[in-house]
Amino acid sequence: MRVTVSIDVPSLEEGIAFYGSAFGFVETSRPHPGYAVLSEGEATLGLLAKPAGSSPAKGSADVRKYDRHWTPIHVDFRVADFEEALARALGAGAKSEQVHRMPGYPPVAFCSDPFGHGFCIVGSAPL
Repeated sequence: MRVTVSIDVPSLEEGIAFYGSAFGFVETSRPHPGYAVLSEGEATLGLLAKPAGSSPAKGSADVRKYDRHWTPIHVDFRVADFEEALARALGAGAKSEQVHRMPGYPPVAFCSDPFGHGFCIVGSAPL
């Protein structure tokens, strides 16, 4: 089994630019005009172009919002060079919300992408 995480974005171009600059993802296919597949090493992301204000599911009273929002699911990016990965993500437009650097544990940054989705950057080695 292979798992792909799909992320709603208001614009495929903006999503591809962010995830490419922040984490090195490149577009590998576009099986549908509103869906792009990005890859980096063994990792795959799907980006879905979905406008703000659109319904996420038939019958739902909720609408897509691209300001900072909470969801019970998020992506962790496990990286070899924590400081470099955090700097790249911030340079690409991410926001750092909390950074934990505790001796004996890998560093972790709680962040959000430019579309309001939370994610974590996790270092590979304890400090």
